[in-house]
Amino acid sequence: MLQGYEGSCHCGRIRFRVRADLADLLECNCSVCTKKGILHLIVPPEDFELVQGGEDLATYQFNTNTARHTFCRHCGMHPFYVPRSDPDKISVNARCLDGVDPAALRPTKFFDGRNWEAAQAARRAAESR
Repeated sequence: MLQGYEGSCHCGRIRFRVRADLADLLECNCSVCTKKGILHLIVPPEDFELVQGGEDLATYQFNTNTARHTFCRHCGMHPFYVPRSDPDKISVNARCLDGVDPAALRPTKFFDGRNWEAAQAARRAAESR
């Protein structure tokens, strides 16, 4: 069930709102997501609103330059980004949601980002069935 949440970076300069279902939580094992500790809530742009701090965001891109890994230029936190797997969506780091206990979060989906090409091909095949 979609619910409204607010969230932020660590220093609070970046604030956002999102409508998402915590039951759709996804974990990825790629090097970036593993090192950042991201738990993904992937939402369409209409379910995401940047409330403040756009000028405080910096972007990191690598490899195909499709993903836009945004982070706060002051505290370094990664509250959301545009994922390579879904470049028309926003991936919110559920660990950055206000009032949500990260220890209670249980990913229900897994993406094998270490084997990105094969995992994406398998995902597309499953979606086309």
